[in-house]
Amino acid sequence: MSNYEITFIVDPVLSGDEIKGTAQTYVDLLQNEGCVIVHVDEMGLRQLAYPINKRSSGIYYCVEFQSETGGVIDQMELAFRRDERIMRYLTLKLDKYGVKYNDDKRKGLIGKKKKQAQPASVTPRTEKPKPAPVESAPPVQKAAPVAAAAPVAPVVAKEEEE
Repeated sequence: MSNYEITFIVDPVLSGDEIKGTAQTYVDLLQNEGCVIVHVDEMGLRQLAYPINKRSSGIYYCVEFQSETGGVIDQMELAFRRDERIMRYLTLKLDKYGVKYNDDKRKGLIGKKKKQAQPASVTPRTEKPKPAPVESAPPVQKAAPVAAAAPVAPVVAKEEEE
């Protein structure tokens, strides 16, 4: 079986039920064609890099599945092109490294690290820290006074006689 991943963007103007129904429609289409759904990831509302159909955001979905043949891909892409609710789509055939990456990502080994609780066995200090010794700096020398400059008379342009 070959592994595939389809990512598509749904128009955010739709209601929540319509958005989930749209994604479920394509998952059902894959299952009816004999594909094994590995994982469905709703990535949520995201800003787009550039406007698509006068929209600046969209709801992202990623469906990872396995298929014997790639024939279902053509049907899916045709359905995506005909559906006005789908703004963009991308279909990928995953190699063994892509499959391993997705598995590790689902397990939490890749991606954002979750905050882990710090151990509570921190012992409080009983003594106050000593201030660092201050080294004495050499005295600062004063600069020699600068002589004042003589005032300069303003230059007046002479008018030429005609």
